[in-house]
Amino acid sequence: MKKLYRSSDNRYVAGVFGGLSDYLNVDATVLRVIFIILLIMSFSTVALVYLVAALIIPKDVEIY
Repeated sequence: MKKLYRSSDNRYVAGVFGGLSDYLNVDATVLRVIFIILLIMSFSTVALVYLVAALIIPKDVEIY
């Protein structure tokens, strides 16, 4: 079973899209472009969703 984590490797801000892309098997750039389009169209409402996701989704724990 897959788990949703914030990525520590594929991240720009908080790693939400990197982790989400691993979970959904989609390129993170596609998710980021969709986010930018929705951000412009929704007048920053999507930014609040991103912030909540960054706070709720746990960080990826790397085991050495």
